[in-house]
Amino acid sequence: MSFHASSEDIRLEDGHILKARLRDADGNYKDAEIDLNNFIGNDDGRFQWGGENFSESAEDIHFGIEGGASVPVLRARLRRVDGEFSDADINLGERVENQDGEFIFSKQDITLLLHLGLALLQAYDTNNI
Repeated sequence: MSFHASSEDIRLEDGHILKARLRDADGNYKDAEIDLNNFIGNDDGRFQWGGENFSESAEDIHFGIEGGASVPVLRARLRRVDGEFSDADINLGERVENQDGEFIFSKQDITLLLHLGLALLQAYDTNNI
């Protein structure tokens, strides 16, 4: 489950430390943190899952819950190879999860897995009709 649906007091410190109080399996809230620099990089002005140290080449870093769907978004201006900066954003809900009151980074892109699963089911149905 994406962390933001089961948390309170979500904030970003030092531009790369995500902190929150996360609900555990018993319904209790626990203080938790994750260093986003360990999981997000900068690929020529774009956030990159699986990279590292995005904040070292970023400015104006901020976090917010946005829109009607309450999406947890990290925004920043990231330095490109040419030295200029680009506005960038990344949906932290894609990979940052709450597992029993602890932040975890999911290496799997759940959206991709769902699309692959759907494609396999459709192929199976087509071949077995």
